[in-house]
Amino acid sequence: MARKYDDITVGKVFEKKRKVTDEMIREFAKITGDDNPVHLDEEYARSTIFGGRIAHGILILGLVSAVLGRDFPGPGTIYLKQDAKFKRPVYLDEEITIRVEVLEKITGKSRIRLSTQVIKSNGEIAVDGEALVMFRDES
Repeated sequence: MARKYDDITVGKVFEKKRKVTDEMIREFAKITGDDNPVHLDEEYARSTIFGGRIAHGILILGLVSAVLGRDFPGPGTIYLKQDAKFKRPVYLDEEITIRVEVLEKITGKSRIRLSTQVIKSNGEIAVDGEALVMFRDES
């Protein structure tokens, strides 16, 4: 079923669970060149304040982007802006929930302001942010 801009309502919440894997972290490091050992080397990472390997913050935001473009609002979504605060690390093999909530619709320009959060399995917020997207109705 095609999603229409008019059907998206303020207060609508969408959530999706993802597990952050070693493969995801290694591929992200390979693609971006960000090979910080806190992401790739368990022995090194254990000696840091994190006590173990953590995912790249931007990788986690990339998972938010995937939700916006694929799931909600979905195909036709153009990312215009993202503000994010990294509050807690996301560890290797940790399951997270990406939570998106519609805060405001800017109807004249088909824009949507969204709360974007990444929530750890223990309920703590790992990333707290806000996005502005432009949404084009599916054909």
